[in-house]
Amino acid sequence: MSSFALNPRLEGDSLFVADLPLSMLRLMKDANYPWLLLVPRKSDLVEIIDLDEAEQAQLMQEIALVSKLLRTVSNCEKLNIGALGNQVSQLHVHVIARFRDDAAWPGPVWGVVPPREYDPESADNLIDHLQDALADANR
Repeated sequence: MSSFALNPRLEGDSLFVADLPLSMLRLMKDANYPWLLLVPRKSDLVEIIDLDEAEQAQLMQEIALVSKLLRTVSNCEKLNIGALGNQVSQLHVHVIARFRDDAAWPGPVWGVVPPREYDPESADNLIDHLQDALADANR
């Protein structure tokens, strides 16, 4: 098995937040929605079932943790969680904060409006809040 490499599209579309025990946590570069990705740091994964049972359980723990962090940091009304992978086959899980007044409500976020760039200060601020919340959760 080859070593882990992040898909170039996922890397280009997101910013690093933190490394969790199994997954890399990243912020999507779309300020329309607070949107996180979990990417397990293992090679050749396409589906959740490609992980062994212990890794599947770890991924579910990380999804729950990241969901709680995002809900706390964003004060969102709803979370959308999914592992679609239709355009990028490397296993990754989307955790998206949703609001009744967001551009795509109540439908899915994909393709509704063009991605809106974060200004660097806003992206850094959100990442800092997520990192602080993660540090608090790990105490």
